[in-house]
Amino acid sequence: MSTNKKMVSSLNPLIETRDVIAVKNKTGNIYESIVVASKRANQINISMKEELHRKLDDFANHTDSLEEVHENKEQIEISRFYERMANPVLQSLNEFMNDKIYYRKKDQE
Repeated sequence: MSTNKKMVSSLNPLIETRDVIAVKNKTGNIYESIVVASKRANQINISMKEELHRKLDDFANHTDSLEEVHENKEQIEISRFYERMANPVLQSLNEFMNDKIYYRKKDQE
């Protein structure tokens, strides 16, 4: 998991133009390529969300008193780390274009 975080954190979080022909050539159909990348983006998004919630639950205060609410520097740093990460769509497109996603058509089973 640590190598995955290094790869994800090294991705440029800014959107860049993509070569549509290269994306299309991966599956032979641009729409199939988009579906593969979008399904992987959903997986990445769910896992990132679960991981963030697990980490932030460690800091959860289950009392409703406003006096006990305070800033926690560790919690803020965790949130900032996830904010700086590349969007799940960018991550999935990077994986797709670098052949790191396994996919197959249903009729190929």
